[in-house]
Amino acid sequence: MSDSEQGSWGMATRGVRSGQRRTAEGEQSEPIFTTSSFVFASAEQAAARFSGQQPGNVYSRFTNPTVAMFEQRLAALEEGERCVATSSGMAAILVTCMGLLKAGDHIVASSGIFGSTAVLFNSYLGRFAVDTSYVPLTDLEAWRAALRPSTRMLFVETPANPLAQIVDLRALSQVAHDHRAVLVVDNTVCTAALQQPLRHGADISLLSATKYIDGQGRCLGGAVVGSQALVGEQIYGFLRTAGPCLSPFNAWVLLKGLETLQLRMRAHSETALQLARWIEGQPAVERVYYAGLETHPQHQLARQQQRGFGGLLAFELRGGREAAWRFINAMRLISVTANLGDAKTTITHPATTTHGRLTPEARAAAGIRDNLVRIAVGLEDVADLQRDLQRGFAALG
Repeated sequence: MSDSEQGSWGMATRGVRSGQRRTAEGEQSEPIFTTSSFVFASAEQAAARFSGQQPGNVYSRFTNPTVAMFEQRLAALEEGERCVATSSGMAAILVTCMGLLKAGDHIVASSGIFGSTAVLFNSYLGRFAVDTSYVPLTDLEAWRAALRPSTRMLFVETPANPLAQIVDLRALSQVAHDHRAVLVVDNTVCTAALQQPLRHGADISLLSATKYIDGQGRCLGGAVVGSQALVGEQIYGFLRTAGPCLSPFNAWVLLKGLETLQLRMRAHSETALQLARWIEGQPAVERVYYAGLETHPQHQLARQQQRGFGGLLAFELRGGREAAWRFINAMRLISVTANLGDAKTTITHPATTTHGRLTPEARAAAGIRDNLVRIAVGLEDVADLQRDLQRGFAALG
């Protein structure tokens, strides 16, 4: 199949077919190459492979056929030139920062980003003289005002976890590029099935493949997608040396996840919208955060730059943290865990789990209150989910 033919494939076809390289055995399903190293035909070939003069496998820390198939398929879905797969979503963020930043550089990030990302920026990159400022995600003037001569990266989650805030990617990419900075988008919540940040001006789209790409909570993985210059050279160079690589087995699991990604993201979105509308009508609920609701302040923007609204929603209950915990503890079907993107619906209390490592001031600035509950909607029947959630509302009295 020629590259031009593959370039014309639709999203569903790319998710099933892109990147596949059959061996002489003629297998239908992609093989798992569980090997640490590869044998060379000669000393001359080994030298050419190690120096990069000749393409081919060298060592599974940075070249493995199963991992390469996953990278090529995800790059096709995100419409990027190159993808680098990593051992986790946090590893994807780490390799991006280490590959593109140096001491003295400055990051502007959206407030309320995932707690571990904020800790990485503040506690670890900060040790190496990389400074980070935080601004409200949707306030473009605040982004402009935060820029410094040393700003090299703008980092966002959109939709944001857990409040589903959305930034105008085209407008923010213009802010970044006017300043000669790169725009990095955490695309975990939508995936390429619902949003392609590179199409809207972002330089890098990265995600935790642990979430929706796997889709069943089986393994860890991450990925960075962008240009050959940024991802294929600078970021890949760091991964090759430092080694936070994806295992071949996990790459194979994630390849299988990509085959059904579009179907699953559509189902997650449909059920989440039904639940959000139902929860919005409950007397104990103060506010629901879901971009699919017409009452959401960025609803129209979401319709413009996304193909769907995703499976993540959150809501605030009357009664503070006590009410939130009582509600969560009443669940019998829905799993109490901080993971998301699973076929099984999950529920958590963001202020004490996913964003618990933020300072109280940072949580307040991000709008993550003690009465907030987050649900990552799975693939169960919506009526069963409603019955379980009703237990929570009943527990509130």
